Amino acid sequence: MHKVSRRKLLQNGAQAALAGGVALSAIPRLEASALGKSSVPVVNYYEKLGVTPFINAAGTYTTLSASTMPDEVQAAIALASRRPVNLNELLEASGAYLAQRLRCEAALVTSGAAGALVLGTAACVNLGNEQEILAIPTDMAGLKNEVVVQKAHRYDYDHALRNCGIRFVEVETLDEYEQAFTDRTVMAHFFNAGGGTITREDWIRVAHQHRVPCFNDAAADVPPISNLWNYTQMGFDLVTFSGGKGLRGPQCSGLLLGRKDLIDAAKKNNSPNSNTVGRGMKVAKEEIVGLVAAVDWFLSQDDVAMEAEFRQRAERIAKHVSNLPTVQTRIFIPEVANHVPHLLITYDQNRIKITGREVMQKMRAGKPRIELNPSTGGVPASAGLPSGPNTIVVGVWMLQPGQDVVVAKRLREVLEQAVA
Repeated sequence: MHKVSRRKLLQNGAQAALAGGVALSAIPRLEASALGKSSVPVVNYYEKLGVTPFINAAGTYTTLSASTMPDEVQAAIALASRRPVNLNELLEASGAYLAQRLRCEAALVTSGAAGALVLGTAACVNLGNEQEILAIPTDMAGLKNEVVVQKAHRYDYDHALRNCGIRFVEVETLDEYEQAFTDRTVMAHFFNAGGGTITREDWIRVAHQHRVPCFNDAAADVPPISNLWNYTQMGFDLVTFSGGKGLRGPQCSGLLLGRKDLIDAAKKNNSPNSNTVGRGMKVAKEEIVGLVAAVDWFLSQDDVAMEAEFRQRAERIAKHVSNLPTVQTRIFIPEVANHVPHLLITYDQNRIKITGREVMQKMRAGKPRIELNPSTGGVPASAGLPSGPNTIVVGVWMLQPGQDVVVAKRLREVLEQAVA
């Protein structure tokens, strides 16, 4: 019975790949090897290359290799890696499957959320200029290429949009927004976790009054699970999510969801098509199948159960350090991005003579190596996360079973050593 359910799991995770040409009769043979039953020796390349892995008490940050993939996702990837498929067929099949599951018109697996930003912007430029694919990004003279954005929504990912030859038109008020549209406007861009005074609803309403598509960058904004369809159903024409953050898929994958005509235009700018702005943004068959499997896995989860588990991890860590002099702990959930429980630890630096940054360095230098959230002791690394010189931020949602206790003991050691 166990073998049958596992086979069903792999079949579901690799459904799109099978549609591309893997015979159903081949699954039992492929499955054994994909699940690690091969006689080929396994080499620890981290060890061979001298790279030290760590316990992730930070979160799903790109520089820290984002999330870890569930077993179901890893198994689907291993199976997909065994046979070639036609990449366009796989992109079409996976897009249709994901659109149905995520309640939108169309979907595309991209090379991360940043890749989706490029392709979605290119799609809007194309539709505004009757498919001027080859002109992007350098031959934009005379073409529509203005993107309206709230000044508060200019961010570290602007370059993904600018790769398409666009220029930003900044606004701060609703009145300015209503007056910003010209005959050169091709898109209105919204950063889902950004500040600003203009609401999502007003952003959509005004853009649509001018018949301009609006794009929502929600890369880090699951959980909750329902966000995967909340924003497209709200009226955003395009929405992107990272595949390697809360979805727990391959790091180099992303979702572009939205209007079918825009997704179709995005595909024309995407790899494997040559001579397009997205040619270098390849997504391998393993990443496509992996993201489909990750979506299936994520939709089988429960928001309440996930939050309860993360709270328990945070509480276990807090219990280990809360009786140290002046230490205070609280659980904090950012409103939008990385909307999961984080543990905040603060203390009086007159009694515990160490900065948050020094705590982070000591945790990183220890054995095992532990990475704290980059907001620790400094400027917030994510929208909505508090910070300060005497603030330690522990991201608990990427911890593996038992690692919360390891983090707790090591944190206590570091703080105890600094008690005056």
